[in-house]
Amino acid sequence: MNKKVALSDIILEIHTPDFKIVRDFYGALGFKEVWNYPPKGQSGYMVMKRENSILAFFCGNEEVYNHSFFKRFPKTTPHGYGIEICLYISDQPIDKYYQHVLDTVGKEKIITPLELNHGKVKIFG
Repeated sequence: MNKKVALSDIILEIHTPDFKIVRDFYGALGFKEVWNYPPKGQSGYMVMKRENSILAFFCGNEEVYNHSFFKRFPKTTPHGYGIEICLYISDQPIDKYYQHVLDTVGKEKIITPLELNHGKVKIFG
């Protein structure tokens, strides 16, 4: 079988205890929910897409803390520690998208304001 099911051969799967929080946050960044299997035990799954960027979210409830690998870490471990998710924005000017993020997510969620990275490319985080 040679059926293409994704736009990339790498899918980023984020384990989360609450789909609503990620739906609201990534929705504000322009992602749309394209698939959702409601949380039940450790079988919840949600997929969101923005242009060609796809994010997958696992679990969606407190059972995420009982995952065979992640249960060895305390619940207080910061989610996403050591990971940076980069979105390449090509459907609109980065300045316009940055303003949209400020307006919808809020300045307090922005760690690094819009700037030239090494004098070449505008980035924010």
